[in-house]
Amino acid sequence: MITVDNLAVEFSGTTLFSDVNFVINPNDKIALMGKNGAGKSTMMKIVAGVQNPTRGKISCPKETVIAYLPQHLLTEDNCTVFEEASKAFAHIFKMKNEMDVLNKALETRTDYESDEYMSIIEKVSELGEQFYALEDVNYDAEVEKALKGLGFKQDDFTRLTNEFSGGWRMRIELAKILLQKPDLILLDEPTNHIDIESVIWLEDFLVNKANAVMVISHDRAFIDNITNRTIEVTMGRIYDYKANYSHYLQLREERRVHQIKAYQEQQKYIADNMAFIERFKGTYSKTNQVSSRERMLEKLEIIEIDEVDNAALKLEFPPAQRSGDYPVIVDELTKSYGNHTVFKNASFSIARGEKVSFVGRNGEGKSTMIKSILGEIEVEGKCSLGHNVHVGYFAQNQAALLDTELTVFQTVDTVAKGDVRTQIKNILGRFMFKGDDIDKKVSVLSGGEKTRLAMVKLLLEPVNLLILDEPTNHLDLKSKDVLKDALLSFDGTLILVSHDRDFLQGLSQKVFEFKEQRVIEHFETIDAFLERNRIKSIKEMNL
Repeated sequence: MITVDNLAVEFSGTTLFSDVNFVINPNDKIALMGKNGAGKSTMMKIVAGVQNPTRGKISCPKETVIAYLPQHLLTEDNCTVFEEASKAFAHIFKMKNEMDVLNKALETRTDYESDEYMSIIEKVSELGEQFYALEDVNYDAEVEKALKGLGFKQDDFTRLTNEFSGGWRMRIELAKILLQKPDLILLDEPTNHIDIESVIWLEDFLVNKANAVMVISHDRAFIDNITNRTIEVTMGRIYDYKANYSHYLQLREERRVHQIKAYQEQQKYIADNMAFIERFKGTYSKTNQVSSRERMLEKLEIIEIDEVDNAALKLEFPPAQRSGDYPVIVDELTKSYGNHTVFKNASFSIARGEKVSFVGRNGEGKSTMIKSILGEIEVEGKCSLGHNVHVGYFAQNQAALLDTELTVFQTVDTVAKGDVRTQIKNILGRFMFKGDDIDKKVSVLSGGEKTRLAMVKLLLEPVNLLILDEPTNHLDLKSKDVLKDALLSFDGTLILVSHDRDFLQGLSQKVFEFKEQRVIEHFETIDAFLERNRIKSIKEMNL
């Protein structure tokens, strides 16, 4: 059991939160929720022991192991993937090596009666008791299962970790954490840059094999599936619900309704007493009553209504011009990089107005196919756009491509044309950039703000084929809902790559699965595909 006692964080005269108390029990699966800036990541860092609070403490038994996966890693190493993941068991291997060294010393020494000899025997006995009490585990098999579950192939095991991108290195760290089987796993946005299959595997692991878990995530389906408790950080305090995220939203709304009613009743009570005081102030016969009511009002604790983030993104794609019947036609398409074939003889077409999803593990060719459709790379076979197709493309790293030296206004002004330039402030306002926000440099924007700004640029010209590659990265739940509603009403053709199942649900009517150098067309909704794929994935992982 881990106890959070009177936690407080203050800086520059501002209180982030104070007097926070809660207990983490052995099998709790906790969603840590709250609007951006409420202090979720700070609280998680304090529980992890990587940041100190202004006041308060975290208490737990001495042997408790807490493992923390932050949003960003800065590790550098030259181990292979398998070697790095195996470090999860480093303490066990160290214990075994130490026992071997001590046993070797006992074999060669002859001073059987010496204190040093007896000390070695005691140490061997102590280590042996700890070592042989451990569960008998095939460590190599466990490492292989975790790495494959998180998307690595057998060939990747012997590659150096510095050959991989930040997202893949994050998976290695996640594998190490899971393999340690700590008492508490802390995860800050763990599903960013992880494909759907790996998220499904991770969910099952956390639910069925992990001990306590605390997670911050904007992936609604993920947190709903793994959590049984929600701690909301709001207005410097917390509310603790024994419910998953969706149920918590209902309970929170009920709480606000009660708060508003109690607040209104209290305000009426205050107004009535103030009127009485004002009316009878100076009246001798009412002096005691007036004084009594004044003292009572001074001591009265004013009811606060929880804040609600009323900033609302207003998103609407411009009407799409009519394109040809088939905006995208792919025929016998093959793409290879040296000896590595990404996909071979892929053939499909996408009809006007269709909304489709590209799914599959990272590295199976989704982004390569998008580049083929856009004509950015050379391929074998045919890949063409239909008549009168105007493409709008949101790349996976679109936000990172923004010029950080420009202001928000300048970023839009550089691409706006004609009459649109007179409406830039209004357009930015619809995307929650108001007042002084438009003069901020891109370099100081959060990930979500950069994503919204990149989306503004996409909407400046009417398009009839939208290609979105992971558009929800860094967007909060509210912004994702708004984007999803806008895509549902978009009257053009949509190709969507996303690992967010809740975002995909109900959005696409056809699925193209990228797997083992093939592109497989599934004439079913993403919902049906994911349900079937979830069952299949769990069976494949032998969980």
